Amino acid sequence: MAVREVNNPMSEFLEKTPSSKEFMEEAATVMPGGVTANIKHFEPHPIVMKYAKGSSVTDVDDNKYIDYLMSYGSLVTGHGHEKIKRAINEQVEQDGTWLFGTPHHLEVEMGKRLQTYFPSMERLRYTNSGTEATLLSLRLAAAHTGKHKVAKFEGHYHGGYDQMLISVNPSVDEAGEAHAPNALPESKGMHNSHVQNTLILPFNDLKACEALLREQQDEIGAVMLEPVQGGIIPADATFMQGLREVTKELGIVLIFDEVKTGFRMGLGGAQTVYGVSPDLTTLGKAVGGGFPIGIVGGKKEIIMNSAPTAGADVFDSSQSKNTSAKDVLFHSGTYNGHPMILAAGMAVIDILEQEIGNVIEKTQRLKTGIDDLFHHYKVQGGTVGIGSIFSVVLTNKEKIQNYRDLQQTDLATRKEIDFRLLQKGIYTKPMSRYSVSTSHTEEDIDKTIMAFDQVLQEVFEGPRF
Repeated sequence: MAVREVNNPMSEFLEKTPSSKEFMEEAATVMPGGVTANIKHFEPHPIVMKYAKGSSVTDVDDNKYIDYLMSYGSLVTGHGHEKIKRAINEQVEQDGTWLFGTPHHLEVEMGKRLQTYFPSMERLRYTNSGTEATLLSLRLAAAHTGKHKVAKFEGHYHGGYDQMLISVNPSVDEAGEAHAPNALPESKGMHNSHVQNTLILPFNDLKACEALLREQQDEIGAVMLEPVQGGIIPADATFMQGLREVTKELGIVLIFDEVKTGFRMGLGGAQTVYGVSPDLTTLGKAVGGGFPIGIVGGKKEIIMNSAPTAGADVFDSSQSKNTSAKDVLFHSGTYNGHPMILAAGMAVIDILEQEIGNVIEKTQRLKTGIDDLFHHYKVQGGTVGIGSIFSVVLTNKEKIQNYRDLQQTDLATRKEIDFRLLQKGIYTKPMSRYSVSTSHTEEDIDKTIMAFDQVLQEVFEGPRF
């Protein structure tokens, strides 16, 4: 693949976004690097948005884009959906407040609806983010098994806390053997004990996973994975079935992190597609329609470890002294089960019950359009993903199976394609996945395919032109 010098996408980007650059320079005087979440940053500077509605976003230079970032998949109904706004307003009007600080009816109503689509959630708890949900799931697993080491998969992300911020995006040169990856920290400030207590497994390699888990079965209390890595690389069905069987045999809690896949592979998430029931499930992102939420659900015998009726609580010294706080699994949070957010979540389910099939169909049409263009221009690669999220990869591999396969793709050209698409009004953060929403129209899909057509012509040359 030869690169054509049609224009310089980075120069065009800078010319198009001067106000974003100026904003970020000011922001850097307030926040480190100008951002309050590292994921929002990219070079030479992020695009700063000032307005969004439906499937579009508008930046501070008045450039309008079709948005496929959708807040990293959170906005499955798009920006500012009227039904969600109405649900929030009705909740406040009906209840008179947006926060009780006590139990309320929406906690039960939302929970029952989730149980309809996730039967594995015999009991559940609300948190404020997917990160909090995965953190709680590990505590629940440890309380249930009495084993405190955990296993995760290379390239899988479960939140920014120490125990799981291991081997998320490691250097392949340092990552060790593919069948037995090294555990590598992904941040400053992490104690080495987290590296020692987190086993790294190879995704989609059942034989290697089983060997590693059997070797440490007396120490490993939980295996956590994204059933679809990064929301784009699906697990093989035989791998999922085999992992379920092995963890059950070894007394290890199997946790599906469906923060990305919940509501995006269908209302029942990846576990419904695979027909595999985990012991625990974590949800977030799309479930809240753009508001912060997390959920942990699973087997009653595991979740009930968090019931306050089991004994003394850390905040309640009036409880019986026959037990102490350490005898109860602690989980709390002022905003857990926030009424306004649960009202939004109920509206999301209402919308998706009617439209999820159409969203997945539109996603497939977009993917097919991109794949056809790659084939037409004889570019090696195409789309990868299932449901309403996917990514674009440039590779001669027939199938992307794991993190290392993804690292061997042509990342530099993918980045160039992303910046060229920005010039044509197609937005996702460079190198990020695409998330389609109920608000994307057929016209949006057509415009996006046309933009890909133009970009592929700009990037690749040959006799076919």
